[in-house]
Amino acid sequence: MALLGTAALAMWWDMAPDMNAEFQDWHSHEHFRERLGIPGFQRATRWSSADGGEGVLQVYELDAHRTLSSPAYLAHLNAPSPWSTKMMPHHRNMVRSQCHVLESSGGAVARHALALHISPAAGADEALRASLKALLARLVDQPGCVGGHLLRHEAPVMAQTTEQKIRGGDRYADWVLLVVGYDLGALTALAASTLSPDALVALGAQPGAFSGLYTLSFSATADELA
Repeated sequence: MALLGTAALAMWWDMAPDMNAEFQDWHSHEHFRERLGIPGFQRATRWSSADGGEGVLQVYELDAHRTLSSPAYLAHLNAPSPWSTKMMPHHRNMVRSQCHVLESSGGAVARHALALHISPAAGADEALRASLKALLARLVDQPGCVGGHLLRHEAPVMAQTTEQKIRGGDRYADWVLLVVGYDLGALTALAASTLSPDALVALGAQPGAFSGLYTLSFSATADELA
């Protein structure tokens, strides 16, 4: 399995341009170190919108899904630092998926990422998973790509945290499909063809899949920031 561990936390949000410089400083120098100091957090990777827009994509790779409800993680979520408390309200349009890793092939970090929010059509879960598994296996050797990963959201049973309350609540994506590569053009072409909304519906997804293209900002493992 290419991702580190059997679970992942995948998040999207928008950050206004006038807050972006401070956000990058806080997220890189405080937030990454805090999160990667929590047992079970293996690697953190942040990408920014490839078109220079406000979008941010963040993926944490985790030992196991139970990490998402661990006492150590909840302690941080319910007692954010002063800097985190300042920055959290600026995470607009938050989508936060607490995921099991269903399939993972190839590399997990690359210069560019194509991220998709998907929901299976009724009764099509297994068929969609099988089709995407075969597709991800092929993408590892496709020019411009190095890896692909399929994640499924399952919210831990827990009360809303202080951080969520500061942000005003979070949405989630049922399934997350992440394709990473070194050629933005190759990922753009995938989003318009093999992984277009119509193509995903043909594989068993509900209409209305969302996709975004991102460029790497920062990635680190727990050992690197220890």
